[in-house]
Amino acid sequence: MAFRAILYAMANPLARAQYMLAAHLPRQLPPDGGFEVAFAGRSNAGKSSALNALCQQNALARVSKTPGRTQQLVYFEMPQHPDRFLVDLPGYGYAKVPHDLREHWQAFLDTYFRTRLALRGLVVVMDIRHPLKDYDRHMLNYTVERGLPAHALLTKADKLSRGAVGNAVQAVRRDLAQSFGDTVSVQAFSGESKLGVDEARGVICSWLEIPAN
Repeated sequence: MAFRAILYAMANPLARAQYMLAAHLPRQLPPDGGFEVAFAGRSNAGKSSALNALCQQNALARVSKTPGRTQQLVYFEMPQHPDRFLVDLPGYGYAKVPHDLREHWQAFLDTYFRTRLALRGLVVVMDIRHPLKDYDRHMLNYTVERGLPAHALLTKADKLSRGAVGNAVQAVRRDLAQSFGDTVSVQAFSGESKLGVDEARGVICSWLEIPAN
């Protein structure tokens, strides 16, 4: 089993992702070149767990029980694929974040989404039991305005029955099709059971223009 896991990790192009930098201000961002895929999600939607599962690492992104822990744009690089990055955006929707900090992040993210040329797509992480909150739609609007693709990752699917998962995916898919047309793809996901990991990784790799395996 250990040997099989090693082989699987070698075949996973995201498995060697590593921390590069964290930016609190636009000037701290890396040069605007290459390819970036950003990850957004409400606090406690499972964004960090999803990143860890996709990259087959236990602690690439910090998993915290404290909502809103991610307070910077965190960049992860892949040494074997220069100028390819995963970007962990601040968790949003947490009422206890100070008002001035929320305003700072709103302005920072607005600038990032409207001007960042390296951005190739956005993964919006939602708890499958509580999808499509106002801020989820707000983040998706950014990509539609830029003409970029987005992927809705409905996490914590292991918390529901198979039938309930299928119904939830179909409901979200219908809703997004009415609001955004065919620009947003949808899937169920579980970092715990690894449901949908390969599918999501394939989407991300296609945006980064690297082989999925």
